[in-house]
Order: sequence, then structure tokens, then C-alpha cells
Amino acid sequence: MNKEPILSINNLKISFGNNEVIHGISYQVFENEILGIVGESGSGKSVSSLAILGLLPKKISKITSGSISYNKKELTTLPSKAFQDIRGNKIAMIFQEPMSSLNPSLTCGEQVLEILTQHTFYEKKEAKPEVISLFEKVKLPNPERVFKAYPHEISGGQKQRVMIAMAIACKPDILIADEPTTALDVTVQKDIVKLLKSLQSDTKMSIIFITHDLSLISEISNRILVMYKGDIVEQGDAKTIFREPQHLYTKALINSRPSLDTRLKVLPTIQDFLDGTPKTEIITTEQRAKNHKKIYSKPPLLEVINVEKEYLNKGGWFTKPDSFKAVNNVSFKLYEGETLGLVGESGCGKSTLGNAILQLDKATAGSILYKGNDITKLKNSDLKRLRKEIQIIFQDPYSSLNPRMPVGEAIMEPMKVHKLYKTDNERKEKTIDILNRVGLNETYFNRYPHEFSGGQRQRIGIARTIALQPKLIVCDESVSALDISVQAQVLNLLNELKETFGFTYIFISHDLAVVKYMSDQLLVMNKGEIEELDDADAIYSNPKKAYTQKLIHAIPKGL
Repeated sequence: MNKEPILSINNLKISFGNNEVIHGISYQVFENEILGIVGESGSGKSVSSLAILGLLPKKISKITSGSISYNKKELTTLPSKAFQDIRGNKIAMIFQEPMSSLNPSLTCGEQVLEILTQHTFYEKKEAKPEVISLFEKVKLPNPERVFKAYPHEISGGQKQRVMIAMAIACKPDILIADEPTTALDVTVQKDIVKLLKSLQSDTKMSIIFITHDLSLISEISNRILVMYKGDIVEQGDAKTIFREPQHLYTKALINSRPSLDTRLKVLPTIQDFLDGTPKTEIITTEQRAKNHKKIYSKPPLLEVINVEKEYLNKGGWFTKPDSFKAVNNVSFKLYEGETLGLVGESGCGKSTLGNAILQLDKATAGSILYKGNDITKLKNSDLKRLRKEIQIIFQDPYSSLNPRMPVGEAIMEPMKVHKLYKTDNERKEKTIDILNRVGLNETYFNRYPHEFSGGQRQRIGIARTIALQPKLIVCDESVSALDISVQAQVLNLLNELKETFGFTYIFISHDLAVVKYMSDQLLVMNKGEIEELDDADAIYSNPKKAYTQKLIHAIPKGL
């Protein structure tokens, strides 16, 4: 590694209005290295990286002091025109959400062509083979097809690879990867990390890899910076940071994730570690077996029998219609008080199966028995009653809440629809009680969704769900977008509510560590079919199928 840094940040301070969010951070990036920056939402990791590229929102934010030097050139005072030669050309960025970063009206090939023709001497015709070569380099299947495809026609992992192709098109010296794998399946995440490492090895470029997952970052980085509330609290080589963390916050980041080895009764949160009171009580094998004996001695609450969901593609003028089975001959039983984990890669059919159980998207064949009755044959009036009993907690609580309605009213709304309680005063009283139950209080009743953090919104989503006192709740990726500490709080809340109200959960997620922690039984899906169904601990300790082994092997375990 060169002693002369390619990028130097010295005493950088950034403010939004009168609020200072970055408090004088300093670090360096050297040639041919991968530097990891880890921290949760609000730690300042993304804001400080946007400052490197001059992408801070101009009207509401400013760099109040310090310097950012790239190859001894000061970037904080660089005019906009001069920045255009650096941005995308010398320093490139991959963003967290490829769908919102790609232009939906241009094909993937055209978007990479645009970068090449803007920053290099390539003409459009000459540039196409270079784009195909880039698509091959980032291991996109069938590069010619992807070149002609629009972003909505390819998978999440493929979109992220297109973004990486765009970022490396001009052979940058520095690549900033901001949470590039957060919303991806564990296997796709592993592929993207492997890809970035091999690209870095081939091109010798430097990478700044930003994430909130310390296990993941330790697998890709040479050095790691840990950020907390606008400060760098710890930095050093990856092995030392992961194996011998010094700062309490770093220790908390490592230990707040569910362990694959031990099952804690309550997950410790970041705040528990900072307060010096982390929870350590373990659920023993005997306790788990005793609980399972109680759960599985009763008749099933839900029985899914040979369920199929087929989608028809109508075809064109000269093509025959064809069909695609998203769910194929799936059968399982779910018992009252149980949490059934449902895992598999994107497109495996897990959400489709969840929607079929909820009667949001009717099954094409098979039966779904709830309390012994086939709910696939219910009339609309009976379906309304069923909606009270079977509820869903969505992945994105913000989009499932009405931005114009105070959260108190949003929680009361389903109570009114299902005619629960006699008066609005009674409903309001119940709503305040529910807000308290999910760790909020009555002062939040008249606030609007935009006034809350992601974790608080998810609590509001949960409050809205439990307002109807359902028996069965489908949690569809309901913690996947949350920071580790918030995730721990929400998982603890779900388990607490399950104990208090006797809820039964179907827990759908691509995060296998979280699913193992939450689940009694585990159902692994692949291409619409069940690969494996057994006790969650048994599957993790001894997966029988190659597909399950691949999923478990892909979980980031750190160094």
C-alpha cells in the first residue's frame, strides 16, 4: 500500500441548517485498498461520502470547515464545471437502491453508453462492444439481452450489476459503494461482494464500502472506520476491529445481530450495550422442546394443501400464451402460537404464497384451511371477517400509511371498519394503550408519518396490525430495511406481543440469521416449491439439500 493517500479527509464538518451532523472527521484512502465505513442511519457515513463527490443538497447543507483532497486537489472549493470531470470519471458511486438510480425510460445499455460517451472519446457505435464487455465483466447473464432490457425487466441483483458496470465504465480511481447489497438476497449479496473484490483486484482501484453490517464489511475490507453520531469512534484493520473491538458502539454492532449459535431470549440493543446492560438470558434446548410440545399438541390453525399459483403470459400476435407457476404444489401446517420462517431467494414464491394465504392473490389450485374452513371458497362478506383474523405487517411502513392522516387515526381506522368498540373515545383509549405497548406514547397520537424514524414507523405499522387483535400475522420482510439496533428492538417487540396476545406468525425474510432467531419451524422455498421443512435449529445445524446449504453458507459471518 502506498504511503501517499489518494484521498484525504481532514477535520471535515458538515451542517444542515444550524445542526452540525459531521463533527470534524479525518481519514485517508490509499491506492489499491478497500476501506469499509460502518455505522447506522444517522451516523453520517453517507453524508460524508456525498460530500466527496460534491453531491450534498446545496440549499440546506454546507461544509463548515475542513478539507477533502483527491490526488492533492482540494475538492471543497472546486467549481461545478471542474467537478464534472472528476465525478463518474475519477471518483464513481454505486447507490443503495438501483431501481431509483436507473432511468426507467432508457434501456440498461443506453444508460451505460451515456456515461462512456460523456466521459471518454468513444463514439456511440464504438462504445456498444465496450458496454457488452463491461456487462460480461460484472457477470451479467446474457449481456446482449440486458443491453436491450429496461430496468423493470431485470432482477434486483442484475440491476445492481448494471449500476456497478456504470460506475466502473470510466475506470475510476475510487469507487464509493453506498449500502450496495442491503435489499439483496444473501446469495446475491455474496456474489456482489465477490464481484467487487475481484474487480478491485483486477483494476487496482480503491473502494470505499459503506454499510451498517459489520460482519459483511469485515469480509470485504482491508481497513474499517466505525461511525457513530457524526464521529469516527474507531478505526483499524478489519481483523482487529472485528475480533478485538475497543469502542462500546463497535461491540454493540457486532452483538446486536442474532447469533447463529445461541438463541437469546431477548436480543441486546445498541442502547443496552451503551448503558452497560446487555441482555444475556439464553433459551435452552429443553425450554424450546417444552414449548414445541405445547404448540404441536393442538390441531393446526392453518393448513395449506397442494397450493399452486399460476400466472398466464398472454403472448403477442405471433406467440402462443404460456404460463409460469410461481407456487407449485406447496403443503404445510401452521400451529397456534408458532412462528413459521419462510426463506428463499427473490422469485422463489415466498411472498406469492403469503399473498395467497391472505387472499390478496387467489391460489390457482389447492386448499387453504383456516380453523378447518377452506378460505379459498369464501364469499366477500365472509372475507371481510377473515381480514380481521389474518393480518400483514409490510416491509415499508411509510408507503402503507396515509401521509395525510395522523397515526392515531390510522390505527383507529381498521377498528371502525370492523366495528370494534362502541365509541371513538373508546377506540382512542385503546389506540393509546396500543401505542404504549409498541414503545410509543399518547404524545404521538396526532403526529403524521413523516415525523417518525424508520423504526418508529415500523412500530406504528405493527400497532395498526395488532389493533384488530388478529390470530395470524404475516410479516413480509418487515425488518429487512431497518438498522441493526432498530431491528433488534422490533424483533423483541414481535416476540413480546406474541407472548402477550398469543399471536401466530409467518415470518418471511431473506435475512437467514433473523429468520433462525424468530422461527420454530423453517420452510425453505426454491422456484415455487418446498426444498426443506423442519425445525429451524435442525435445518441450520444440518441442512439436507444443496440449495439450503448454499443459502446458509452465504450468510456473512465476519472474520
